[in-house]
Amino acid sequence: MDERSARRQRLQYKMKETGIDVCVITQNVDLYYFVGSMQTGYLFVPAEGEAIFYVRRSVARAAWEADVTVVELGSMRGFGARLAEALPHVFRKPGGEAPIAAAEYDVLPVQQFQRLEGALPGVKWVDGSTLIREIRMIKSPLEIAAIRESARIVDIAYETAVQSLRPGMPEVELMAIVESVIRKQGHMGLMRVRGYNQEIITGMVGAGEAAAMPTYFDGPAGGQGLGPASPQSSGRRPIGENEPILIDIGCCVEGYVIDQTRTAVIGELPADLRQAYELAERVLRETESRLKPGTICEELYAAALEQVREAGLGDHFMGFGGDQVKFLGHGIGLEIDELPVLAKGFRYPLEAGMVIAIEPKFTFPGRGVVGIENTYAITESGFEKLTVSREGIAAAPGSRA
Repeated sequence: MDERSARRQRLQYKMKETGIDVCVITQNVDLYYFVGSMQTGYLFVPAEGEAIFYVRRSVARAAWEADVTVVELGSMRGFGARLAEALPHVFRKPGGEAPIAAAEYDVLPVQQFQRLEGALPGVKWVDGSTLIREIRMIKSPLEIAAIRESARIVDIAYETAVQSLRPGMPEVELMAIVESVIRKQGHMGLMRVRGYNQEIITGMVGAGEAAAMPTYFDGPAGGQGLGPASPQSSGRRPIGENEPILIDIGCCVEGYVIDQTRTAVIGELPADLRQAYELAERVLRETESRLKPGTICEELYAAALEQVREAGLGDHFMGFGGDQVKFLGHGIGLEIDELPVLAKGFRYPLEAGMVIAIEPKFTFPGRGVVGIENTYAITESGFEKLTVSREGIAAAPGSRA
């Protein structure tokens, strides 16, 4: 059985467990995950039987890419009758019982959902987003290999960026160097995010107080950005000497992303910022010691909180003040914000196949952000560190870190 067939089979097994008759998938990333194509349309996965991909555009390309039956969507008028003919065991249940259909409530636009409701008036709808995300949470060796390749490329970009550092260069110039390297090495040019209104611009490269500027993005370091229309990541601010430079970057190969952060400096960091960085590394090492199947996700976050509070830096951990984020790490894969999350309330036990980015960082308003982030694959006996870039504070050529 090929990989995507196995994914659909796992979805069907979960559907049967929860009493769902059919899962309707529309989001690009989920479509790609389950059928290998992200052409516009609706994928219907019944609890029993074969899936059908109803495509609006492009039917020809979907037929070439997808590994399930592809049918032209056509008009939504009469779509319900066509579905009943194609999937009678779902839409013509004995006794007129209403079929239960799951949809991706977390990403499905209301307008599109209302079209589905109108086309399928006898259906009872439920939220299937968690079901889908939990299946995607466990990565196969092929998925992990793609993330590993993304890590290799990011390492090349990181080393190039450090060697390019010079006083007075704008943050955005440093980011452009990173983007040029990863694009030439095979980066798709996209870093996909599932969260509503969340966007990523390759990552966050920022220096000094600009890196510590808060923003809407759900992360510990926002960045000044190029203005209110792009209020995150790199701006035009010149990079100065003896200030922390946060290089939080990713890369996407075959749809799969890596997430990595390193701290650099032109010159030498002040002693207290260096000590905060060293604490970030100790938090990472302590977390690594617990990375094994069975560990509860929220316990990793709680342990990190206790460690930084004991060190007196709890107020600066993962942001500052009302802009602190309440997590230590997050799953990654086709999207940057996957399950599981290392945060309070996430009771998932670690399992082999999970891939998690862990990012202890400290924010000092008016001064900058220091920290580190690695990506890990959980294995049967512990973990594999997928990130390959050197750790420690990287010094620009001719500097003392």
